[in-house]
Amino acid sequence: MIDDLYSAKVLALAANTPRLGRLDAPDGTAEKVSKLCGSRVVVDVKVEGGVVTDFAQDIKACALGQAAASVLGEHVVGATVQEIEMARDAFRAMLKTGGAPPSGRFSDLKMLEPVKDYPPRHASTLLAFEATVEACRQAQAAQTSRTSRAGAA
Repeated sequence: MIDDLYSAKVLALAANTPRLGRLDAPDGTAEKVSKLCGSRVVVDVKVEGGVVTDFAQDIKACALGQAAASVLGEHVVGATVQEIEMARDAFRAMLKTGGAPPSGRFSDLKMLEPVKDYPPRHASTLLAFEATVEACRQAQAAQTSRTSRAGAA
């Protein structure tokens, strides 16, 4: 069973996570930490018109968290905030309630389906998506605030 959890594909993704680092001037930034294991993810995003145009992530997580971050980093630029939220929700449901894996650009998360049998690993596996949704919401709120103030002048 543990071999399913740490498959060669999961380990390969974890070793090759794209978009590592930080952005110079992000529109939104979020940090998430797993209280259970101490895994930590910091995400920076640039969002224009509800679409992620740039992305960077600083990952200090287990192989499962790194693999999820790898899938995210590979496909996040060009995704709408709604797509990312839907993927996060489907990913969470897949792990916690046996729901269907995410579809579309984040369908590679299916390979992490065996994590559902290890509840202590759920939080660290979801960190990158949780942080990205929060950073995107922050970016959108900042843009709405700037637009509202500009319109009031």
